[in-house]
Amino acid sequence: MRSGFVSIVGRPNVGKSTLLNNILGEKIAITTPKPQTTRNCIRGIYTDLDPETGDGSQIVFLDTPGIHKAHNKLGSAMTEMALNTFKEVDVILFLVDGSPDKGKGDLYILEMLKKVNTPKILVINKVDQMDPEEFKKTFDGYEEMGVFDKVVGISALEGTHVEDLVKSLDEYLEEGPMYFPEDMITDHPERFIVSEIIREKLLTYLSEEVPHGVAVEIERFEEGETLTEIGAVIYCERKTHKGIIIGKQGKKLKGIGKSARLEIEALLGTKVFLELWVKVKENWRDSDIAISNFGYRD
Repeated sequence: MRSGFVSIVGRPNVGKSTLLNNILGEKIAITTPKPQTTRNCIRGIYTDLDPETGDGSQIVFLDTPGIHKAHNKLGSAMTEMALNTFKEVDVILFLVDGSPDKGKGDLYILEMLKKVNTPKILVINKVDQMDPEEFKKTFDGYEEMGVFDKVVGISALEGTHVEDLVKSLDEYLEEGPMYFPEDMITDHPERFIVSEIIREKLLTYLSEEVPHGVAVEIERFEEGETLTEIGAVIYCERKTHKGIIIGKQGKKLKGIGKSARLEIEALLGTKVFLELWVKVKENWRDSDIAISNFGYRD
């Protein structure tokens, strides 16, 4: 039995959460086209056992927030969370979607990676959008740096070469215990996943200026055999944002609630009664107390 921990790192919006969901075959991390969607380290558990012998592997993947130049305390906490995984895991997957001569963000992460001895695999995502010449140039550029133990190309969205990537991780894992039961794919409680689903719908439905200033807190979670009752508070930073989230005659909030409810019902396997409230907590992203209370810092 081999087991270990693998961190998925990279700039915002390069496909880290999409990769994790593809590996697990289920959605446990929210994904949107907007950057900085992931705010926590999302743990996904991949277990591959031989049904006859029980031999195999268990990999705990850490989907980290995108590493970026922070403009507030929340951004600093998110980047710190990602960087802290570098020395805590058995393998680092550095996900990129372009060549090494693009973007200061990747170069900043590369400098950080050079300082750690943890095995590192460069994962070039979105190969389905590259022509062969472009991919070869990108591949060669990263390989020549001498920073990575391996360079591979995948499409997290299409699943191209994802299975091969996961299988290749076995060589970096040592013999160890099963940390989690075989049928478990995440150790996050349902309350956390529900709050993330609501936040995903906010990111999807709202304009650019509002989404990154919202946080979701579950105040009530009562499970029954056929009905689960959930009460959640959406916090935003400005009164004007509250009006945008609610929308004319409450239509925007109703749409967000309906979309979230349908996905939560699929997750929980019961009917869901979902109540949403919107409250203003000005400049919470620069409040150490609020960041901790919302679970974005230990």
